[in-house]
Amino acid sequence: MIHYKMSRREFIEKSAQCAAFAAAGAALPGLFCESARAGRRFPDIVVSEGMPGPATRGAVRAIGGMERFVKRGVRVVIKPNISFPNPPDMGSTTHPEVIRELAALCREAGAASVLILDNPLRDSELCLERSGLKTACGNLPETGVRVLDNERFFEKVDVPEGKDLTSTRIMKQVLAADVLIAAPVAKSHSATGVSLAMKGMMGLIHNRWEFHVNMDLNTAIVDLCTVLRPHLTVIDASRILSTGGPGGPGKVIPLNKIIASTDMVAADAMAVELGTWYGKTFRARQVKHIRLAHERGLGHMDIENQVIQEVFV
Repeated sequence: MIHYKMSRREFIEKSAQCAAFAAAGAALPGLFCESARAGRRFPDIVVSEGMPGPATRGAVRAIGGMERFVKRGVRVVIKPNISFPNPPDMGSTTHPEVIRELAALCREAGAASVLILDNPLRDSELCLERSGLKTACGNLPETGVRVLDNERFFEKVDVPEGKDLTSTRIMKQVLAADVLIAAPVAKSHSATGVSLAMKGMMGLIHNRWEFHVNMDLNTAIVDLCTVLRPHLTVIDASRILSTGGPGGPGKVIPLNKIIASTDMVAADAMAVELGTWYGKTFRARQVKHIRLAHERGLGHMDIENQVIQEVFV
């Protein structure tokens, strides 16, 4: 594992230098910053430490900036985890400041629209209110915060690479989006060990119960991720629900970290190995759906072979 560390001051200085040199079209020697005209080199995984909002902005900047993913005029969908009507300190939902920062970054990059979408397991309005998401993001310009559970909002999609899952109904607005950003909270899960970015994609489909009843859950999660592949994954590990997931209550452990990657498997793997789960530490390969996704070529669980940049904000 190749590790780079950067202090808050160094991060601010490096970001300013990168922006200035990129604007001038000149190459800048140094960490992950190259000419805007040349192929840029970015870390595989960023781990940003700090308060949820600033750490999110720091993570996105270090992975290449939101403009790497969001071009002017595009439609963006952000997928948080707000399945339960719980406040942020319970650790079962994505911190609202993480989502607010992501939405703001998309708008700054020129997105035409930003939709924050989920299909909660509990009462939709209560989930929006108690998670803090409605208050945090409700007044952002050109940003919609919606929970969709009616079948008319979903469209049937084939899953050609599926082993158990051969078709499913996905939110129409996700299918119409140009950019998908996964923004889950890091938490434990009684059926899959953890619930992170890959497991979180189940919040964009209509009928998730068939995953539990008619299929091998871990295989079906990987099948779904063959058709739902986020352009950017940002995992909220500001605090993790170490036990009692997915809904809690359980043991909440503060980590004060945000993980960013273009590889959702690598992001999930990083979250697993940073955390303590059920009083123990685990390797990513011990989580079945992460291992299966790696074996099927959807991403990399071997974080020891990834370039990881740490940022402190």
